Amino acid sequence: MSPEGARPVARPQVVLGVSGGIAAYKACELLRRFTESGHDVTVVPTESALRFVGAPTWAALSGRPVATEVWDGVHEVPHVRIGQAADLVVIAPATADLMAKAAHGQADDLLTNTLLTARCPVVFAPAMHTEMWEHPATRDNVATLRRRGAIVIEPAEGRLTGKDTGKGRLPEPGEIFELARDVLTRTGADGPVDDLAGRQVVVSAGGTREYLDPVRFLGNRSSGLQGVALARAAAARGAEVTLIAANVALPDPAGMKVVRVETTAELRDAVVSAAAGADAVVMAAAPADFRPASVSEAKIKKAADGSAAPLELVQNPDILHEISTQRVRPDSVVVGFAAETGDATGSVLDLARAKLARKGCDLLVVNDVSGGAVFGQPDNEAVILAADGGMVDVPRGSKAALAHAIWDQVAPRLT
Repeated sequence: MSPEGARPVARPQVVLGVSGGIAAYKACELLRRFTESGHDVTVVPTESALRFVGAPTWAALSGRPVATEVWDGVHEVPHVRIGQAADLVVIAPATADLMAKAAHGQADDLLTNTLLTARCPVVFAPAMHTEMWEHPATRDNVATLRRRGAIVIEPAEGRLTGKDTGKGRLPEPGEIFELARDVLTRTGADGPVDDLAGRQVVVSAGGTREYLDPVRFLGNRSSGLQGVALARAAAARGAEVTLIAANVALPDPAGMKVVRVETTAELRDAVVSAAAGADAVVMAAAPADFRPASVSEAKIKKAADGSAAPLELVQNPDILHEISTQRVRPDSVVVGFAAETGDATGSVLDLARAKLARKGCDLLVVNDVSGGAVFGQPDNEAVILAADGGMVDVPRGSKAALAHAIWDQVAPRLT
């Protein structure tokens, strides 16, 4: 119970716009996630959307009346008030038709009127057949919306309506929710929400595997949680993101291209290729430093006498050093990670500063991983070292908070 006289904490006001696509049923799950996490949600479906999910369903799940026409409740001027009061507008699914209307400023129903009056962040989650997504008209409309500051997340790849498969699938509701919540969290923070709008960024995540035989490999404890948080944060700030995931057992985040790799060689090829056109590259993945000199085609058997099997290792390529010192774009920003424990030669920061100079990157995020800290944990703390001598301490908090702290250092360095 609130203390006597205390003002109630304002609940974030979210508008969930639903346009007429078969994926409209998935918006029910997205609505549930918003309401259960303390958001007040007004659902504004199009007439076409109501052919897929009826108004009683939206009203029951949101606890609010549902309207589609500007003529409903005219005395409350809903075509103006709903957009004005919103802290966030999410359109899921966003059809090609809805985005075309939004790009051209049409206002022929309550949802398109709401989009014109909203002055808060707007997130579009497209869903359509591949040919429609790839059509030049749709691509132009998407570019227009992004140029105006809207976040249009990339659709997922997979099964579409009928037997079709390709890019155009609505991302999973849980992933849309995480991105939308990140956008909402950033609203009102220092600096613009979309300070990475129009930027191409690459993030690597996870840990590589180097195979000994068909069933065994050398690996590490990196879960990919921090890399995924970085990718989500960049997408929430308007960037076009490529996430290169090395053995990450997490769902593909919404709003980005995901490239899955296993070995350090595969990670290197994917990062070098993607970095060529990127404004920023964040190497959050943990590539193996060494790999077996040879890989057995059959499972290696135990020796009858109990003797140890010989294992010859060779060094893997240094991906961070390569993309830092051989930049296709001299104005790009490269960020590395250092998981250090400190030893007889120096402290964690001593070793990290030497690594920063050796690698040639612009920023180095330093984690003290003594005792296995950080790996697989929801929280993180770090020190961000800059090549120009700067240093930022990021106190323990969520990995999403650290991700934004890192992008806060990257954004002003982009030219």
